[in-house]
Amino acid sequence: MSYQLYRFLWRTEIVLACAIMPLLLLTTAPYGRHHRRGWGPTMNSRWAWLLMELPAVAVIAAVYAWARRQASHSLSWVYLAVWETHYIYRTFVYPLLLRGTRKNFPILLVLFAVVFNAINGFINGYALFVLRPSVTSCHLLRLQSLLGLGIFTGGLALNISSDAIIRALRRSARHAPDGPRYAIPYGGGFRYVSNPHYLGEIIEWVGWAIFTGTQAGWAFALFTFANLMPRAVANHRWYRATFPDYPPERRILIPFLF
Repeated sequence: MSYQLYRFLWRTEIVLACAIMPLLLLTTAPYGRHHRRGWGPTMNSRWAWLLMELPAVAVIAAVYAWARRQASHSLSWVYLAVWETHYIYRTFVYPLLLRGTRKNFPILLVLFAVVFNAINGFINGYALFVLRPSVTSCHLLRLQSLLGLGIFTGGLALNISSDAIIRALRRSARHAPDGPRYAIPYGGGFRYVSNPHYLGEIIEWVGWAIFTGTQAGWAFALFTFANLMPRAVANHRWYRATFPDYPPERRILIPFLF
């Protein structure tokens, strides 16, 4: 039964990715700078991020703890450590670093994200710890695994460094009494694209898919692109409409190409 559920859920994630990308290109998710009324009750964005991402931390760890009883000497904990490196940052560190958060995050979106992250944590955990109960150093040291881990690490670094640039920009804006809430970010990945934080996250999960070599990993990578690419388009459009002096050479998401 669990295997049938796993197959159904990772295939469902692919279907959802194909469905939400055109939908999000037409209707930008209403949080952050794109917040607008009409999406029901809202909550503080710091708590929203924590609640949304918490299932991604907990569910895969629970699957690992359950499966480890079958292969206590497996090195599958390495997969868990890589996954949790991203999600501990995204769940606990990133929300705490947010400043001046407003009560503008729709609770409806939080609920959708909670369900998705629980499902995604389950299918990735099931693929890695149940279907692959014994992992050896030879498996982790394959060229594919090392390449995927390197790509994941580079994407994580780009993601975190881009978040830091945005936070520093917002701190500077707050110190100016009459300054705007938003400004043009410079430096790092922002030299090339408007959304290096999204590019970093996409790179991360493509790296994860290569590193793990699972259907669930590739389904998540596809969903990440389908979710973030439309928002990158919306952000780029917003920057150009808001700032007449916005750097014309910047691309949306992929340096020099898109």
